[in-house]
Amino acid sequence: MINFKVRELSHKLFENLKQHFPEIELVDIVESPVYQNTIWVRLIMPNNEDREINLREMASDISTDILLEYGHSIGIISAVKS
Repeated sequence: MINFKVRELSHKLFENLKQHFPEIELVDIVESPVYQNTIWVRLIMPNNEDREINLREMASDISTDILLEYGHSIGIISAVKS
């Protein structure tokens, strides 16, 4: 179950990324079916491969900061619009 703090941190991750990559879209925030205690922020990624690589690098840095500061593992994953 995703608690309030984890949801807040997930939105913080998304908003930080959105400032630099305005073309991304938030699809949803879900628990990982693979990794226990990991949250995935599902995004529509940039169409440009270089921008996607830069996005993933920035997300990794922000996710690491969240993990070290709050102890929550939150990452991004590509999604499609439904």
